[in-house]
Amino acid sequence: MDEQLLSVGLDVGTTSTQLIVSRLTVSNQASGFAVPEMEISQREIRYRSPVHFTPLLEGNLVDGDKIRAILEQEYQNAGISRHDVDTGAVIITGETSRRENAKAVLEALSEYAGDFVVATAGPALESILAARGAGAVAHSGATGETVFHMDIGGGTSNLALIENGCITCTDCLNVGGRLLKVDKTGKILYISPVLQELCPFSPGDTVTPGELQPVAELLVQALEMAAGLRSPTSLLTKLRTKELGTHPGCSVQNAVISFSGGVADCIENRQEPFAFGDMGPILGQAILKSRLCQGVYRLGTETIRATVIGAGCHSTQLSGSTVFCQNIPFPLKNLPVTVLSKEEQSLTSDALISCIQGKLNQQDTLSVLSLPGFSSPCYRDVKALAASLVSALPSPALVALEQDMAKALGQAMALLRPEGEILCIDRVRLQAGDYLDVGAPVGPAFPLVIKTLILER
Repeated sequence: MDEQLLSVGLDVGTTSTQLIVSRLTVSNQASGFAVPEMEISQREIRYRSPVHFTPLLEGNLVDGDKIRAILEQEYQNAGISRHDVDTGAVIITGETSRRENAKAVLEALSEYAGDFVVATAGPALESILAARGAGAVAHSGATGETVFHMDIGGGTSNLALIENGCITCTDCLNVGGRLLKVDKTGKILYISPVLQELCPFSPGDTVTPGELQPVAELLVQALEMAAGLRSPTSLLTKLRTKELGTHPGCSVQNAVISFSGGVADCIENRQEPFAFGDMGPILGQAILKSRLCQGVYRLGTETIRATVIGAGCHSTQLSGSTVFCQNIPFPLKNLPVTVLSKEEQSLTSDALISCIQGKLNQQDTLSVLSLPGFSSPCYRDVKALAASLVSALPSPALVALEQDMAKALGQAMALLRPEGEILCIDRVRLQAGDYLDVGAPVGPAFPLVIKTLILER
């Protein structure tokens, strides 16, 4: 029998803030004679909020009180309460994720937005959500085409390389329409520090659209470099977001370029240069004339709403169905991930215990242990791994495996820790730096949100 989850997505971006409410249908895709295989079979958007300008205080700080008021009003408009919400994501994106009060704003919103709406940020996750929300992942999966998706917003451009429907690489550049704000007369109100050395103007100067054209063209050149259409220079390194450090970039060849984000609406639809109080329309027209649009390109099925739809419809996934849970209270939120490699997993018992404890000591809070597992384990392998995990892990013992063996491993651990708190889930691939949220089970599976919490200090 199908089950349904109510999901909320809230995106607090550099320029805009918006919310969607969607209904996720969870179905068993296996036959009646097989182990259940739970999947999210349908995603239906039930409500879309208007696009609000992100409210800021003096010093370009996010106004948490006004964001909260927007959220409360949109919940009323959608006809839902916080107790109705099962899953979703609150994400703070672009330049707003770097405001000094961003973390406090996220925490305040997360508390209001229900038990399993999560607060997330980080360029890799934004790239993934935007690519999914814009339909770029679905397009690649349906056509077999390689797609390089660009979600170009107010402060950042989140990039994703998609091959055969799978995201294989992400990147993020400080390229966006609101890096420079102007009034209707062309008077500059704000210039992002990102544009230092790239922009000859200062706040208070009055400029024409033509004078901003060279700045827009420089930003577009960086996008061309990221897409493999221009040889990379120090400009690309300068504009890559600090969170990514020395990111090697994506190896892009013969890809269809795909666009979403607010600036995407200014590529084919020519707007007045200062219509939105920034250089977004000028940047959009510079993209249209660039190498990015000389070959095959496409606009997303969603543009300015791509990220929030990704957050509301595509942030949640399901674990495998052969799982084990004992005495665990849900939901579990913001669990840092400790990763074991295949080689570390194969260490002898004492060495494995020491390795796990050493890694856990580097965390200052409860962590979930991620390991590959075994493809076809015998009982001896499962029993030996369980003994090492019980010796090494504190309570609750939280384990995520890639291979489909969580139920057997959890049962073996429970024999050694009969009254303990134990959770073993599988079919989950995690990386160092990830955080995990786990909700109460839907049928035999658990809803998960894998995220990256990266806030620049």
